[in-house]
Amino acid sequence: MQIQHRLVRAATFAALAAVGLALGAAGVALAAEPALSGVVNVNTASEQELQLLPGIGEARARAIVEARKSRGGFKSVDELVEVKGIGEAGLAQMRPFVTLTGQTTAREQ
Repeated sequence: MQIQHRLVRAATFAALAAVGLALGAAGVALAAEPALSGVVNVNTASEQELQLLPGIGEARARAIVEARKSRGGFKSVDELVEVKGIGEAGLAQMRPFVTLTGQTTAREQ
């Protein structure tokens, strides 16, 4: 009887752990940035288009537009770290989706 009780407790614990992992994974998926395809031209994009980039909200999008106006456009993607609130880590996240020429083609998937 004692062995059965231990087996039931172990099975219950395993089931609860599996449910917890599943809920945790779902929570991570919900909290993650939306999947993005295409690119954002930081020299021509609107504030709304800039907000498609990972880590860019209203304030940073506005700061990018202001920096773009004051410098007459970006000559290098690396110049984005000079925008308040964008560091090396943030630039690394958005780099695959940033361009300096052509059209903005970025869309959330």
